[in-house]
Amino acid sequence: MAQDAGISQAKERKIVRMTTEPVEKLVRSLAVPTIISMLVTAFYNLADTFFVRQLQQDSMVAAVGVALPLMNAIQAIGFYHGHGSANYISRAFGRRELDKAERMAATGFFTAVLVGLAFSALGLCFLEPLARLLGAKTEATLRYTCDYMRFILLAVPFMMGAIVLNNQLRMQGNAFFSMLGLASGAVLNLILDPMFIFGAGDRIGTLGLRVGFGAGLGVAGAALATALSQGVSFLILLFGLRRSDNIKIRLRCFTPTLFYFKNIFRGGLPSLARQGMASIAVASLNHAVGLYLPGSEMIEAAQAAMTGVNRIMMFLSSALIGFGQGFQPVCGFNYGAGRYDRVLRAFRYCVRVAALVLLGISALGFLFAEAVTDLVAGSSEQAHAIAAFAFRAQLVTLPLTSWVIMSNMMLQNIGITGKATLLAMARQGLTFIPAVLILPALLSALGGEALLGIELAQPVADVLSLALAIPISAGEIRCMQKAWEERRIL
Repeated sequence: MAQDAGISQAKERKIVRMTTEPVEKLVRSLAVPTIISMLVTAFYNLADTFFVRQLQQDSMVAAVGVALPLMNAIQAIGFYHGHGSANYISRAFGRRELDKAERMAATGFFTAVLVGLAFSALGLCFLEPLARLLGAKTEATLRYTCDYMRFILLAVPFMMGAIVLNNQLRMQGNAFFSMLGLASGAVLNLILDPMFIFGAGDRIGTLGLRVGFGAGLGVAGAALATALSQGVSFLILLFGLRRSDNIKIRLRCFTPTLFYFKNIFRGGLPSLARQGMASIAVASLNHAVGLYLPGSEMIEAAQAAMTGVNRIMMFLSSALIGFGQGFQPVCGFNYGAGRYDRVLRAFRYCVRVAALVLLGISALGFLFAEAVTDLVAGSSEQAHAIAAFAFRAQLVTLPLTSWVIMSNMMLQNIGITGKATLLAMARQGLTFIPAVLILPALLSALGGEALLGIELAQPVADVLSLALAIPISAGEIRCMQKAWEERRIL
């Protein structure tokens, strides 16, 4: 009884802190570990591509890019259950409904693991058709894509489980354990990559270092390193959950009822839409390259270039996403407690800071575009030229994403599912997919190059998604302002 009382007091202190401490200070304190987590995770994804690029074959880098929609699909399902359950948990905390929070934690976690087992089995049964569906256009790329995806598919249940644990930890205000789990897996991946990719005595391309021990698995080694690292992250996150003051996951609390699935759907649909659309978007990009560009060498060069650019942009955007993840628990707790003024204050603060930081990042990236893209974007001269231009084009519109992403996170956390889902689908779905399929054909018809349409698709999508995000989020902001004014009068 005394132990239960102590746990209840700790949770009560957390609720008071999240709903009374200045929101700027709260966001900063919660965002530091999530920014580090996102940067480390993005860095090892970037390092993964860097080591594969040292094999000096565009088709191998292209294979990593072709497999990216699979990774996005895994993340989509993981984030659906993770964000869906965690968003509900944070609001339930604000309302002090701890029993429902415990049942939601278990339901979100175990459902994700079961879905992961089914996903893994289906993917392994249809490996080659899946690679073609995702955009493998040459025989070499097809072979390497299958090699890469095989190990990733084996790790799917652990990957989905880790995503759920990560989101439940940070949405309850315990971002440190979330950071520790992700960072540990990232560091391990960085160590294992050269050991699995290269053979004993091989030199690592531009680094000039010789590998003392290596399995020589090539692109498959990068996937094996990722799979093992994800398993380690899963175990550390599970340990962190047990040691923290978070809601514990217990099998007896698994409650697969309509109520909990409906709330997972409400909170997780925007994430499923966002990551699902990202998966379709990358596959559409791969197919557009195959449709509009001539010759296998050009196709492999373009896919390798855009793979590198996508990885770099994911790294640059990771700080914004991590910052937004620091905002999310503040948003959820205060919205659940009826403190709409604190939700809006935190939102405005996050948008201002994010826009300024992204502007600075874009300026630096523009100056050093060639040096940055040459590290990860294929080894041929064609790949270098495509990557440098596409990278600069995307940097121009990168600061615009601050409003789009923060608006999406706010709407998702306060339970405005429809609008949050629409906004989540906008940047890499509703706007990007038509752009990447139509712009090349349009420019070709006007006497230009189809390649330019592929390179400009993402910047065009960024502008269009901002045009959609502003009126959607502004309407909800006005509603919260009005609700808070009425609450103060009462």
